[in-house]
Amino acid sequence: MSAVTTHVLDTARGRPAAGVDVVLERLGSEVEAVGAGRTDEDGRVDGLGPDRLEMGDYRLRFATAAYFADLGRTALYPEVVIVFTLREPHQHYHLPLLLGPFSFSTYRGS
Repeated sequence: MSAVTTHVLDTARGRPAAGVDVVLERLGSEVEAVGAGRTDEDGRVDGLGPDRLEMGDYRLRFATAAYFADLGRTALYPEVVIVFTLREPHQHYHLPLLLGPFSFSTYRGS
């Protein structure tokens, strides 16, 4: 299982958000992509990145404009970015995204 996982829920539609492109990047002196994927019908990304990551700062980038465009909707945020610090490399980090056309929120899940 990937060290970092996510899923996206479309709160306006009350269902998982399928087809959202997600990129996992390590931040530092240079930005390094360490994983990428697209949400499935359940809003989840399988195999987003490696099973283990080093401590440090990372970000998840969600391509939300394309998702809403595919639904024939416009959205305020063309991209949602979650920046987080991975302090315990032996633990799993699950970071869900609750998404609407004019809002978003996130939390550390289990």
